[in-house]
Amino acid sequence: MTDSLSMSGQNRTTTGPGAALRLPTIIQGGMGVAVSNWRLARAVSTYGQMGVVSGTGIDTVLVRRLQDGDPGGHLRRAMASFPFPDIAKETLRRYFLPDGLPSGKPYARLPLPKIEGSALQRGITMLGNFTEVFLAKEGHDGPVGVNLLTKIQLPNLASLYGAMLAGVDYVLMGAGIPREIPQVLDQFAQHRPASIRADVIGGRRDAPVTFDFDPAEFDGASLAPLQRPAFLPIVSSHSLASMLLKKARGPIQGFVVEAPVAGGHNAPPRGGGALDERGQPVYGERDEVDMGVMRDLGVPFWLAGGVGAPDQVREALALGATGVQVGTAFAYCDESGLAPDLKRTVIAQALAGGAEVHTDPRASPTGYPFKVVTLPGSNSEEAEYLQRKRVCDLGYLREVYETPTGKLGFRCASEPVDAFVSKGGELAETVGRKCLCNALMANIGLPQVQKGGDVERPILTSGDDMDVIRRLLPPGRDSYTAAEVVDYLLGGVA
Repeated sequence: MTDSLSMSGQNRTTTGPGAALRLPTIIQGGMGVAVSNWRLARAVSTYGQMGVVSGTGIDTVLVRRLQDGDPGGHLRRAMASFPFPDIAKETLRRYFLPDGLPSGKPYARLPLPKIEGSALQRGITMLGNFTEVFLAKEGHDGPVGVNLLTKIQLPNLASLYGAMLAGVDYVLMGAGIPREIPQVLDQFAQHRPASIRADVIGGRRDAPVTFDFDPAEFDGASLAPLQRPAFLPIVSSHSLASMLLKKARGPIQGFVVEAPVAGGHNAPPRGGGALDERGQPVYGERDEVDMGVMRDLGVPFWLAGGVGAPDQVREALALGATGVQVGTAFAYCDESGLAPDLKRTVIAQALAGGAEVHTDPRASPTGYPFKVVTLPGSNSEEAEYLQRKRVCDLGYLREVYETPTGKLGFRCASEPVDAFVSKGGELAETVGRKCLCNALMANIGLPQVQKGGDVERPILTSGDDMDVIRRLLPPGRDSYTAAEVVDYLLGGVA
């Protein structure tokens, strides 16, 4: 139970699992693949608020950074503290290139994830999350969270355990209903095995399919118990928050309540499939969150989406929220993981009043609406998107399906059309679908070079309020820091 509401920019505390929780006013959003990188999270946490790293796809990010030579040696420094040194040594042996990858050469790929997987595959996923959280927490005691997508089920158990090995303070998860995660955190804190039920398309089995992870595979039981992080599901409705508090398998410490103007994946509207004149989903009264219900739940909550200004932070506090989660403002600051040229382009567009965001109901193969920044030369442009040869070589957004013979397989609506249809997928599901996995790697300057020399292009995502960039920029400057974002958001908060 949170203490009484205070109009303060300082962290508040409440009783949490195993330790006192610090409740920040500002949560930095968990944006994209490594846009919310360790540098950004560390900057925000050092400044007294909650920094968040993105755990999605971090295994690929790790091995590509190693192939780029690990400038500064930060990854190798973190890997030296990983409690399972054989995994770190093998990862370095396979992927570290001291002189970096020659220009024009493709990155070595990790094997596509499989249901049974391998110890090394699970180990590298653990290691990626460990290093990101370790570096974000290094040298200070501010709170650090990790953001994962519920819908990307297969790597989540290894990701959570790896983040917990590094002492992560908070876990934030959206894009689904994470009922099983609190119990997973409880189990992993004691190095016990945990499972989550797999969502199987067309499944007819009597027994559920599960994804399983046992720390004993890596001798986790020999370690001291871990800090159990606080769990904050990201929800878009008060009814989902209420249901999770009642039916989740284990305790929940609070919620992030996300409005449809937030960046990235959005929950589909509850009013049906109507689109506006720009082809965007139409949200209505049924999508509004009842703040009275949220207050009555008796746990802290933070508002996200459309809260990137000081008056909106004050309004959120007045409504009973503990604070706000902000993504877009942090996405374009100096410390974020976005490629510098993309930052400069978007900032210039924002200053000229030309930055636009479109909520695309088809772009993501997950079926969730996805916000896309209109950016020349990126796959947000129809002509650029149509030129790309479909390939699925990362596979994070694939869905598990059951064949007529009872076998399990993976498919993605953004993979080659013939392959998707041959696996039982509907042709209509492939229309307009874009490969987000490769595009999000390109966003952070780690694009794959495909066969024939084609370099993967980015797809940027942001919240609707791109004008926040203009509001943040000091006169005569074209960049800003994470600390300046925090100061701006807390301006006027007593």
